[in-house]
Amino acid sequence: MMEQDAKIYVAGHRGLVGQALVRQLRAQGHENIVTRTSLELDLTEQADVRDFFEAEKPDYVLDAAAIVGGILANHQYPADFIAGNLKIQTNLIETAYRAGAKKMLFLGSTCIMPRDAPQPIKEDYILTGPLEETNQWYAVAKIAGIKMCQAYRRQYGFDAISVQPTNLFGIGDNFDYETSHMAPAMIRRMHEAKQSGAQSVLIWGTGTPRREIMFADDMADACVYLMNKYSGEDFVNIGTGEDISITDFATMVADVVGYDGSFEYDTSRPDGTPRKLVDVTRLTDLGWQSKISLREGVERTYAWYIENEGELRTLSAENLSH
Repeated sequence: MMEQDAKIYVAGHRGLVGQALVRQLRAQGHENIVTRTSLELDLTEQADVRDFFEAEKPDYVLDAAAIVGGILANHQYPADFIAGNLKIQTNLIETAYRAGAKKMLFLGSTCIMPRDAPQPIKEDYILTGPLEETNQWYAVAKIAGIKMCQAYRRQYGFDAISVQPTNLFGIGDNFDYETSHMAPAMIRRMHEAKQSGAQSVLIWGTGTPRREIMFADDMADACVYLMNKYSGEDFVNIGTGEDISITDFATMVADVVGYDGSFEYDTSRPDGTPRKLVDVTRLTDLGWQSKISLREGVERTYAWYIENEGELRTLSAENLSH
């Protein structure tokens, strides 16, 4: 169990996952949380990371820091995605061990799994087939992070655990049409259709693919639970154990937003993988189950979006101008 007064460092605290981790830790009574922005601490610089750990001496480390992006970014900046992420996680894992941290959590991604992995995706499927080519640089780095945690546990006895979250969305998400994922983009699209009185909303593909979509704060609860309850070499899938079709998700979002128009489908757009669902047997066997329904997650995310719409529009405009 992490002590209530323990010093906990959350790396990447300004991202979707990092924000959720900080909220969850505080909700569970942890107030001694250490954070640094990328301007305050460059995690790719080993000397800077060592100086930070020497000064702060965190008891626990949660690594949600990563260089992330979509297919286009992975294609344009493959060296950044593989080298940058390898540097970040290597510096954090190595320095956390050397500085005497009691435990560390490393966050992976479902993209580490083979492109054609059977569904639902079990942890054992890792390294059993080719990766999805469009994000292989990021995936290889994340696989290396998981293996590094396992190696430091075997050789040094360092209590480093790894988790693999499913598709996430939530408070503090990226709602920019150019770079966001499906869930936040859908929420924004339905909201703007309602505001403009549009008769229909365009959905890419056929709407039939099924996706597992998890509220980020629910995932963060699982992470804190595992930090308190789990110590092992095997990484753990984090998900809800349920999936939903794109059309059914769009219907749910429209209902939450209050949009009563129809959907049109652009079938010239690819559907992608027909189904993506992680097997959560290992997680449930450890005693944790999802607590926040998908609808509640959409409701909470939409409420946050409404409160921050003006700022988000400004950020989106700035991204498009660069």
